[in-house]
Amino acid sequence: MMTDQLKKNIHVIVATGVWNLDNLRYRRHRFAEYLSKLDNTEEVIWVCPSTEMPNESFVILENGIKEFHVPDLHKNRVFRFARYFDIFNQKHLNKLVRYLESKSEYTHYLWYTFPGFPYLGDAHNWTKVTYDCSDLWATSMTGSKNLILKLREESILSAEKRIIIRADTVFCTSDFLHENVLKITGVNKNKVNTLENGVEFALFTKDDSSKVDYDLEINNGPILGFIGGIKPKLDFALLSSVMEARPDWDLLLVGPDGTNGDEDFVALKNLKNVKWIDKVPPTEVPAYMKKIDIGILPYKQSIYNQAVFPLKLFEFLAVGKPVVGMNLPSTKKYAEDNVFEYIEDVTATAFISKCERLYEEKEEKIKRRIKIAKQKDWNIIFSKMVDGVIGKN
Repeated sequence: MMTDQLKKNIHVIVATGVWNLDNLRYRRHRFAEYLSKLDNTEEVIWVCPSTEMPNESFVILENGIKEFHVPDLHKNRVFRFARYFDIFNQKHLNKLVRYLESKSEYTHYLWYTFPGFPYLGDAHNWTKVTYDCSDLWATSMTGSKNLILKLREESILSAEKRIIIRADTVFCTSDFLHENVLKITGVNKNKVNTLENGVEFALFTKDDSSKVDYDLEINNGPILGFIGGIKPKLDFALLSSVMEARPDWDLLLVGPDGTNGDEDFVALKNLKNVKWIDKVPPTEVPAYMKKIDIGILPYKQSIYNQAVFPLKLFEFLAVGKPVVGMNLPSTKKYAEDNVFEYIEDVTATAFISKCERLYEEKEEKIKRRIKIAKQKDWNIIFSKMVDGVIGKN
């Protein structure tokens, strides 16, 4: 009989949405592709909630990953609570379970990247179950509180606790999340680990002639930039104050608008020295980052942001750009002069002062920034994850 060490692996990844939901590449996307390239991988299955159901059980993506859709109750966001209760998705998930049972010649690994579909962890005899926790999922990004959000919080917390207890290993993207997992569940601390986000180093340091569609050099001052999802966790009001105070500066925002009409974002993007570009192909992100002078991580002060470790920190550093960040306690350990400037007492004046100094000295530590980013390559991070769950390949 073939031992588990000699069998090939089927990896099932529970994700927040269909692969190309907002054209952004998160940790889970990169990890799925990393697994798919391993010699001992038979297939990777991307399990995701969806409002539109395909005719076939699986959709085969261009990268070869199989996408398995689990229907939402309704397109309205209010009905997303169903993702956390067995009664609403059990029947459909059993189709996946039956498929896996027909593939008994392989070992089966389950990777949760958000606390949806807890039923799946109990419905099959998995070789290992892993939870890769990257967010404070139960907490509202805006900090709002009402009855619906309270019910949402309780639903997610209940599902998340169940998944953490079931998991053989838990990875967290920040120390805050690590401590939170231990606090809300009381599980054995030996199965909880911190592995922060990284960077696709080869992509961001590639010497190519990629062009961006927009000429950003309007004024004589620095070009500040944020590239990623435009969400309520960002401090648009502060940025408006900065850009109004420095009309000789430019601000570039690149990414899909997920603010649901936030008034502060509308006011910001209407300023003459602010340019917002909607979602761009992930392969073009490095070209936009190379066009700016200073990368910014302008986060609001909130409970949600205490847990965040931004994807963009090491991406900015990989292209040699200095970074200014705020209200991200998980990143403070990386603060270093002319590399990553962390603002403790956040004001528009303090933000401007940091950027002024970085602009004057922006060329000084390019090699140092790139060196730090290289140590955070996704391949290094994912290798540690796989080794910790499956063992050395």
